[in-house]
Amino acid sequence: MNQNLDKKQVHFQSENTSIRLGHIASNLARIRTFCNSAYKEAVESVTDETICFIEWTAAEIEPEYAEELVNIQVQLARWRLTFNSIWSDDSKQRQMSEQCNIWSGRVLDMSGLLSESI
Repeated sequence: MNQNLDKKQVHFQSENTSIRLGHIASNLARIRTFCNSAYKEAVESVTDETICFIEWTAAEIEPEYAEELVNIQVQLARWRLTFNSIWSDDSKQRQMSEQCNIWSGRVLDMSGLLSESI
């Protein structure tokens, strides 16, 4: 698994930071969607991946954006520690979904992808 993670990191870090932030925003949107379904394993997997994506990106972006990303990363890690209790509580699951939706929009704004001309 470590070798796969290394390959994923090399591939991910070969993208420019806007694309990387786009991937993070997309993952946060996926977590939101999966929270509203029965896909607990998918939420766990995408959460773990997003934590890595943030780690591989935060050091290379503007400090204020990096701080916001790290705050998201910390909350995602906290959720991972209490995931079973979140998953068994509809209210906590809904809060996680809503928070990921907010973050997804924020990170997508950070990426600048929506404002770039095509």
